[in-house]
Amino acid sequence: MSKVRALVIDDSQVMRNIVMQCLGRSGMGEFEFTEAGDGEEGLKKFSPANTDIVFVDWNMPVMTGIEFVRRLRANPKGGKVPIVMVTSEKTMGKMEDALDRAHANAYICKPFTVEDLQRSVAPLLKEAEARSAKGGGFFSKLM
Repeated sequence: MSKVRALVIDDSQVMRNIVMQCLGRSGMGEFEFTEAGDGEEGLKKFSPANTDIVFVDWNMPVMTGIEFVRRLRANPKGGKVPIVMVTSEKTMGKMEDALDRAHANAYICKPFTVEDLQRSVAPLLKEAEARSAKGGGFFSKLM
């Protein structure tokens, strides 16, 4: 398996480090990270050719994570890249906003464990691998 290129967006450097360390310990692959401190910076650093999966916090200055998800989903080039919300927002309404209305692929509440990440992220990576095996999909360079 090639490296999984992950964009990690959170205004807290500590939280970005926790996400990256947990992914590194997850056993789901070798990760290569790009970091951003808010949604606007995340959009600037996002590239469909160089981003396999995105992890984004909800509450950030400049541009929130939910706005980032909406903007990325509105962009034809970013529409298929899996997005995982990693947030302290725990209400059902917020989860519905992220998953059903903004079309994030997964939702993880802080605090989280390596196992929480595995449960949410492993299926996304498996789907990508299956698409790649069929010769299509956005992870074709990943596997």
